[in-house]
Amino acid sequence: MTYTPHAFGRADRSRLGQWAWTVDAVLLTAVLTLIGAGVLFAFGNSPAAATRIPGIHDPLYFAWRQLGFALAGVAVLLAVSMLSPKGVRRLAFAVYVITIPIMGLLPLIGHSTKGADRWLQVGGFSLQPSEFMKPAVIVLAAWMFAEGQKDPKVPGVFVALIIWLVPVALLLRQPDIGQTFLISSAFLCAFIMAGSPWKWIVTGMAGGFGAGAIIYFTYGHVYERVHKFLAQGKADTLQIDKAMQAVASGGFLGKGAGEGVLKRQVPDVHTDFAYSGAAEDYGLIVPLVVIGAFALIVLRGLHKAMKLEDPFEQVAAGGLFVLVGQQACINIAVNLNLMPTKGMTLPFISYGGSSMLAMGLTLGMALALTRRRPGGFSFGLGQGARIS
Repeated sequence: MTYTPHAFGRADRSRLGQWAWTVDAVLLTAVLTLIGAGVLFAFGNSPAAATRIPGIHDPLYFAWRQLGFALAGVAVLLAVSMLSPKGVRRLAFAVYVITIPIMGLLPLIGHSTKGADRWLQVGGFSLQPSEFMKPAVIVLAAWMFAEGQKDPKVPGVFVALIIWLVPVALLLRQPDIGQTFLISSAFLCAFIMAGSPWKWIVTGMAGGFGAGAIIYFTYGHVYERVHKFLAQGKADTLQIDKAMQAVASGGFLGKGAGEGVLKRQVPDVHTDFAYSGAAEDYGLIVPLVVIGAFALIVLRGLHKAMKLEDPFEQVAAGGLFVLVGQQACINIAVNLNLMPTKGMTLPFISYGGSSMLAMGLTLGMALALTRRRPGGFSFGLGQGARIS
């Protein structure tokens, strides 16, 4: 059932009333559906994960925590979606100037996991600053692209490149190649949507392929993951093999909520491989609904973004929807053994507070930018605005 703002009259001039009549109800419903599905899947996957971790005695430990993360994520989503475009820019700037120094200090103050310095311990929780940095980079880059279009004297493209390069350098130091790829590809998409000349786009893509080759031969874990993916049957691919078996075991209708057996052998079934656990429990139908919800969010979001009149709003909103869609595609592709493992969460579905809150921030920004405003929509960026 789709959320509708009928509780508020059109004459309601309160901030909440105006938000209710201007936010995209279909997009909001799809996001809330994914959040609800994530909580549902957590209750099915939590026992399989909790029983393998020493010190955890409650089989629903991860499920209860995911419920709390979901409530916090919804609060962030709704609060941010009420912002104006100027408010979105200010929030993105604040997030960027906070997360970048923290990312720089992670080798000194962070918590190392699996050889990577990505996490910051805050009380009993672990936060991953790079998750929050991603939407901030897209919004600020879109802002700089737009400012460069308004005034040729403004070095918008140069500043946008700096905004992107700084976190990329910090991500490579952690190292976090998956997030580097994700933010770089989303930045490139924003670059294209901003009307950049094709010679710049081709140069950027060529540079990306070159950087990918260097990373492949420089970072041992990247080489190992690609090698395992290409040499299936000849290398140790235990986790992905078990995940694929769990997906196949679910069949069309699944084993039933929490009844999957093979998922218990998947080490990260509550995080990166939550999709495979859900596929065993619920079969083909429910995971397809999840994929459909992501497709709806991305396609409808891009459609609305391209109708926006303001260049900043158009590129920022489009980049944010692309960011979410890319991350979902990568995670599901890994679960289905269609690409090497990345260590990347499925938005709103995988267990984790950082991912949930950051995705609430990301789509809250996107919903804020695509809300209906006086004057309506008139033209897309492609009808005249280009970076010179």
